[in-house]
Parts: sequence; structure tokens; C-alpha cells
Amino acid sequence: AQQSPAAPVFRGLVLLPCTDSWAPEHHWATNMSLKAKQSKMAPPMTEGGDKPVKKQANKSKPHATNWGGYVLKLLKQVHPTMKISKQAMAVMVSCVEDTFERISAEAGNLHRRGDSKTLTTRDIQSAVRLVFPGELSRHAVSEGCKAVIAFKGGQEGDDDEEDEE
Repeated sequence: AQQSPAAPVFRGLVLLPCTDSWAPEHHWATNMSLKAKQSKMAPPMTEGGDKPVKKQANKSKPHATNWGGYVLKLLKQVHPTMKISKQAMAVMVSCVEDTFERISAEAGNLHRRGDSKTLTTRDIQSAVRLVFPGELSRHAVSEGCKAVIAFKGGQEGDDDEEDEE
């Protein structure tokens, strides 16, 4: 192939004008991906030069909870025949996440003022009372207390079964 004086060169590829032949110098070079080219390189060595450097494990991303299933379960308890659109579900999930962030931030602020190192149910309860208004806060606190009692009751029952064996 004849090179024109103004033809740009990119990693050994000579690019010709666009009229219908932006062709590389070697046709096989365009089919090889960048990853394939990089994999042919020798692995980087340690300072001593005797062992290759080990790649660090990828840090896993925090698992995002999908609140949509819980919203749907609650909807089916209240209105068994009613459905919810994807947009409405997205709004509900956003609302749940916002509320969770507000309560957790307030609980963290309350906890920082105390002396203990453990975030307790009392911190969460106080945060709920501060974040939610009036009657909604009373209902939320009573439902939360019921949930904690049910959770602790289930744990105690599991401990008894292990002791009997």
C-alpha cells in the first residue's frame, strides 16, 4: 500500500483518507481487540523481579436492597386486587429509601451524642419520633416495637431448641 504524506499513524496502523479506504496497513490488526493485544504483554514483576505482581481482588459493591418486593407485599395485604405500575413502584422505592436515609442519619446523630458504641433500638425509636410527624410517628413506633418483640421471641425459641439437642 502506498502511504500518503499526510496519513496519520496510530499504533502501527496507517490510516488512509475516508473516501472508501480508511484501511490499516495490516487487515488483521483491526480484528484484534485491545484486550487481546494487552494480554500478550508479560505480567508486571515485583521489585526483586522474581515473581509477578498479584492482582488485587475487586472490592464488591454494597448490595442494594430492592424495596419493591416489600412494597408489593404490603399493597397485596391492603388491596389484594390492586396492581402498581413501574413508575409508581419507582416513586415508592425512592420514598422508602429517602425515609430510611433520614431515620438512619438522625439515629446516627443521636447516637454520637451518647456514650455507648452500640446503636440501639432506643436510638432508632427516638429518630423515628423526630423524623415522622404526630400520629404517624406513634404508629411507626408501635409497629417497630411489635417487630422487635417478634424478632427477639423468634431468637429465644431458636436458642431453646439448640439447648435441648
